[in-house]
Formats: sequence, C-alpha cells, structure tokens
Amino acid sequence: MMYGCTENSTSHQVGLYCSLTQLLESGFYHADPHPGNLLRTYDGKLAYLDFGMMGEFKQDLRDGLIEACLHLVNREFDALAGDFVTLGLLPPTAQTSDVAQALTGVFQNAVTKGIRNISFGDLSGNLGRTMYKFKFQIPSYFSLVIRSLAVLEGVALSSDPNYKVLGSSYPWIARKVLTDSSPQLRSTLQALLYKDGTFRIDRLESLITESLRSTTNETLSGREEKADKQSRLAMKRILKFTLSEQGDFVRDILLEELAKGMDALNRATFEKAASGVISRLPITFSLPPRLVEDEDIKNLETLRRLMLVLSDGLTKEQNQGLEKGNYLLREVDIQMTWNDAVVVLQKLGSSKEFLPMLSVILELPASAQQQSFRLPVDLTGRLASRIIARTIRRLVL
Repeated sequence: MMYGCTENSTSHQVGLYCSLTQLLESGFYHADPHPGNLLRTYDGKLAYLDFGMMGEFKQDLRDGLIEACLHLVNREFDALAGDFVTLGLLPPTAQTSDVAQALTGVFQNAVTKGIRNISFGDLSGNLGRTMYKFKFQIPSYFSLVIRSLAVLEGVALSSDPNYKVLGSSYPWIARKVLTDSSPQLRSTLQALLYKDGTFRIDRLESLITESLRSTTNETLSGREEKADKQSRLAMKRILKFTLSEQGDFVRDILLEELAKGMDALNRATFEKAASGVISRLPITFSLPPRLVEDEDIKNLETLRRLMLVLSDGLTKEQNQGLEKGNYLLREVDIQMTWNDAVVVLQKLGSSKEFLPMLSVILELPASAQQQSFRLPVDLTGRLASRIIARTIRRLVL
C-alpha cells in the first residue's frame, strides 16, 4: 500500500493524510502505523508494511466521527452528546442534555485554545470522571481508531514537539464536509451554517479557509502564494473552490444567500426612496406599511459580509483569528442601518470593487470560468422566484 508525497510535505503530514484517507474515505485502515511499519520510498511515496492489525470503519461511524469533530470545534456540545450515541460510546437511553452539560465542563477550556492547539491529553484530561458517571463504553472499533491516531501523534511529536493530530486533521475534515455528497454530511453542514434561520457566514469562512490549509492537497503552488497578496490569495482560494464541481453544494448556499440579500436591499432602497419623496410633498400622506422586516435586516447583514469576502477576501482581523486557531469568528451582531444599506448598494454598483475578483476569475481553470459566467443567470432566477413568491403570498393573504 503506497501513497504519493508532495515535495514540501513532511513524513508525518503525509502519514496523517494517508491514514485519514484510509480511515474516513475507504473505511479500511492500517491500525498500527508506527515507524517500523512505514517506509518512504526513493520515488517519494509512503509505503505501509505489516498488515497484521487492520480495522474496518462503517460509513455511519465515519460520518459520526466527522460530525463529532465539527461539533467539538464549534462548541456545540448538545450535538456532540448525540454524536457519542451514534458512535456507540453512550447507550441510546443516555440523557444527552445532562451529558452535554458535563462535556461543556470537560472540553470548554481545551477548545478555547483553538483547534490547532488541542492535544489528546487536553481532551482526555478530565474525561474519566464523566465517562464513569454516564457509563461510557468503548467499542472495539474505537480502540483501534484511537490507537492509530495516537501512534501517529507520537511519531510526529518525535520530530515536532508542537504537533497536534486533531489540529492537523481538521483541514481534511473541513474539506470532507464541504465536498462530500453524503446526505448525512450535507445535513450536518446545513445545520452548522444556520441557526434559527440565520446564515452564519463566519463558520463557512473558517471551513473554507481550513479546507485549503492542507499541505498535501494544495490548491495553489507555493510560488503563486508568495506572489499574491494575502487578500487576493484568499479570494482566489474561495473562488476556485466554490466554482469547482466539488463546491456545488456550498455554491448553491451562497447563491441563495446572495439572492436573499439583494432582495432585501431592493426592498430597503425602495422604502427609503419612497419615504424621502413623501416627506418632501406639500400634502401630508400616511406612510405605507414597512416593507423591510427583521429577516431582511439579517439578510442585509449577511450580504454585507459576503461582499467583504468576495471583494477583499478575509479581513485582517479574521485571518489573525484563524492563524491563532480561533474558528469561532465573531458573528455580525451590529444592527444594519440605512446608511449601511446604502454602502452595500454602492459596493454592488461599483465596478472598482469587483475588478480584483474579475481578474482572479480570469486566472482560474477554464471550467471554473465557465461556471462563473452562469452565476448571474442563476442569481437572477433565484431573485425573481423570491419576488414572485412574495407577491403571490401578499395577494393570497
């Protein structure tokens, strides 16, 4: 069993990538990847030896482990308790609300450090008492999985004292959940990105950024990265992913959110203009009912954030947060004002804001460029559908 290594990849990075591919992609993995069972060949490949200890990982358990990592990183401990039931670590009769409260106390401090700084020791330090209290059980398959990952972390620590297997695994996991066509993982992504109907773009930003951090699956060459500015590089990475075939599900979400935001912007602009005209008339008129609702305000906020990402890439503050391992970027909590709406409108109408994005699109593969040409038609169709649906609702109700 051999895997290719990139020129800039270290042995433990390649070993981790290979093991994750075996574990979470094929479901059949080498459970004892210590140095004596790994061999780097002369042609730059990693060879696995001695297949006396192998493990199988069923699809539902693979998806469950990916979901558990995502929920841990995003501090969704209620969902994490449910993942433990899926993985067979807890009996179905367990009171997940009580488990979630206990897990919050166990993992909160560890996760606060940022995923790139979490070690197995951080996670297991206070877990013993909780496992005993709620009658955790360790399935045989899980023992092999943990052994495999623990051996890999031990090997890596011998050459890199700061190595963290979970932090190094997260780019692979982020890319998996963004690109996998599994209904279960797509449902998980949808739940992760929306809370009470509000789109959490900060989480999508961090997932995309992390999915492109893997050194074994570079989307751009090192030479290109040095030549580009940081914001331009971020823009190129995001566009290359969202315009690819693998990014179709994320692209669909973004188009839907753009349509919502542009619809809200149209309503806000019309209401503002109508109010201005009526206020200047010599005759007093009663103002029409408000067109802009609370949902429109949220959609305007999302549109503003999307405009920042698409025109400028990630902000300096966001990039610094990601470098420190803080994946819980600050969500937009400032109420959108009319002045803010005008700024968004000016950005939409300013070709100068989109020139960097257009120039980046011209550097992308031909398939991505063709996909970009179809976006305006798709976006217009979604916007028209929203307007028609709302008009019908108003007529009926």
